[in-house]
Amino acid sequence: MQRLAMDLRMLSRELSLYLEHQARVGFFGSGVGLSLILGFSVAYAFYYLSSIAKKPQLVTGGESFSRFLQDHCPVVTETYYPTVWCWESRGQTLLRPFITSKPPVEYRNELIKTADGGQISLDWFDNDNSTCYMDASSRPTILLLPGLTGTSKESYILHMIHLSEELGYRMLLLNYLGKIGSKTPLMAAATFSVGWNTFACSESLEKPLNWLLFNYYLTTCLQSSVNKHRHMFVKQVDMDHVMKAKSIREFDKRFTSVMFGYRTIDDYYTDASPSRRLTSVGIPVLCLNSVDDVFSPSHAIPIETAKQNPNVALVLTSYGGHIGFLEGIWPRQSTYMDRVFKQFVQAMVEHGHELS
Repeated sequence: MQRLAMDLRMLSRELSLYLEHQARVGFFGSGVGLSLILGFSVAYAFYYLSSIAKKPQLVTGGESFSRFLQDHCPVVTETYYPTVWCWESRGQTLLRPFITSKPPVEYRNELIKTADGGQISLDWFDNDNSTCYMDASSRPTILLLPGLTGTSKESYILHMIHLSEELGYRMLLLNYLGKIGSKTPLMAAATFSVGWNTFACSESLEKPLNWLLFNYYLTTCLQSSVNKHRHMFVKQVDMDHVMKAKSIREFDKRFTSVMFGYRTIDDYYTDASPSRRLTSVGIPVLCLNSVDDVFSPSHAIPIETAKQNPNVALVLTSYGGHIGFLEGIWPRQSTYMDRVFKQFVQAMVEHGHELS
């Protein structure tokens, strides 16, 4: 609330300076224009505070996990104030890559060759200058997995690396966690804007405006990625047919489901939906989603399923878009998602034993 008050005071000061200038040039000589702008500003501020700025909904399957988050990750219970001039889902999603800064990060790359001939590229931030964990063998490691078409150079990934560096640490996995249960070597996990039901995600992204803004662009990115290695796939799929796909669903039907050996795209989408395995997760998992995310529609968020697993906590904001969660007048440095990430990771490293 204090942050919002500061933002509103700054906005009011800038507005006052502007109005004083207009008054000097006589534009508001009658006072009508001034009254209209002040009236609109008050009405907008009231609407924003009453309808936009809200506390997130915290859904947990166990009382102990809920208390743990309230004690050590309080940001999940605080009011989220989206950027006052950009709180709509699509605006948050589209502007985030252009507005947020990209902290400088130097990676060490490791290339792992798999038994089936594939390759896994890992970008490591070793944080050898850490003063909290000078011994590399005991330094906590954060594993960050970017989303669809994402890389280690994405701004939100770089911000998470930067926050991990501050904490002294070195460095979407719900399907993996659901399959392996409590046998995973990971101590905890967090997901951001995960697509819970792949069918619902595809349907939402195929709506005309969403297709125009997101679907077609992401499809071309996927096509570009596989076309670079076209010679490796020509024996399994019709690459010319793949390159004619106009949506993610068409791309998945013609390429992804075939390459992974699924009989139909429905079989692939069923297996790829993490909501069906949520009850099997065996370690603490925090999942941040916005209910206005067009990539993951609210009706597909597994609220009732989450209540059945004491290891799961859903944090649902009213606004924030997809990997957006912008806040403040000019959200250059940090987002609500960054604050959730930092507090949760630090809570698990320093106090995770309380959940044992």
